[in-house]
Amino acid sequence: MFDIAKIKAAIEQIAAEKKIGKEKLVEIIESAIKTAYKRDYASKDTNVNVKLDMVTGKLDVSVEKTIVETVEDEDIEISYEDVGGEESGFVIGDTVEIDVSEEFMNSEGFGRIASQAAKQVIVQKIGETEKEKLYHLFKDKVDTIVNMRVELVEKNRVVFDYNGHQVVLPRSEQNSSDKYIPGQRMNLYIRGCEIDPVTWPRVILSRKDKELVVKLFEMSTPELEEGVVEIVSIARMPGVKTKIIVASDDEDVDPAGCLIGPKGMRVRTIVDELFGEKIDILNYTTNQKEMVRRALVPGIVEDIEIDEETTTIRATVKDEEKAKVLGRGGTNINIAGDLLGYRISLTTLPPSDIVAAVNETIES
Repeated sequence: MFDIAKIKAAIEQIAAEKKIGKEKLVEIIESAIKTAYKRDYASKDTNVNVKLDMVTGKLDVSVEKTIVETVEDEDIEISYEDVGGEESGFVIGDTVEIDVSEEFMNSEGFGRIASQAAKQVIVQKIGETEKEKLYHLFKDKVDTIVNMRVELVEKNRVVFDYNGHQVVLPRSEQNSSDKYIPGQRMNLYIRGCEIDPVTWPRVILSRKDKELVVKLFEMSTPELEEGVVEIVSIARMPGVKTKIIVASDDEDVDPAGCLIGPKGMRVRTIVDELFGEKIDILNYTTNQKEMVRRALVPGIVEDIEIDEETTTIRATVKDEEKAKVLGRGGTNINIAGDLLGYRISLTTLPPSDIVAAVNETIES
């Protein structure tokens, strides 16, 4: 018989530390014993049943075998004669369950074998159980944001704690402007939660996805949640700038003003959450050219040509406005293009002082 007191103490400790149900841990221990028996006393094809009673401390181990006339594989077969022949009430082809508990536990290597096998399987099974639990914890949170605490900052990843579970944010999903400090709380977008046959459940976190910004505004703007205001389009260059087009069917509502909030408090909170990322909020208009002008703010556009067939826009700007329309490294014009779904090219007018000089020459 097992030392039930030690097993109970171990289960209590693991259940508390790993937040795994005690029943699940008993199943893991039973599985470990089953593995030990198969490996050292039978074969992988043997059907082994293990039942551990945590109240009495009794361990029952049995093996299922098929009744045959002539035994070819002792691990899975038993002869008709050995079960008692006709008097047994069985017939060839029946399956019988044979109790091997005493034989197994009294064997010379039982303690060592069971201990080693249990240790290996328990470690593996606990890992699998934690991953399963992680999957069930996040599968219904996909396309939402979750607030988590930074636990560990490493070179290529940040480990977050969520209710005692570790979740990893890889470098590929980190925002360049973010500052990760252990103990700090941050909102993360749950982009996916999937079952991978090799690595088991995988929770995909992101601080770069534009949907993070959408969910942050939905969380802080009642008008979005109520459907009074809707986000028509959003484009983002993480850590640099986000542009959002918003609209409302209510003429008395200023959609952009709702997201900005009283004295800019709503948008400022989100800018702080994104560590200074700039956010442009634009009201929607059915006037396409005007929408282009708004999207290219802070630059001022003189003229706009829209080609629907090639989904391109040619914007004409004064030379002194070119840098503003482009933005640093072309960020402003690229984000505007993503926002509108068009490729935008610029045509630059000559500088105003040159035009004035030419006109003066012509007049003279």
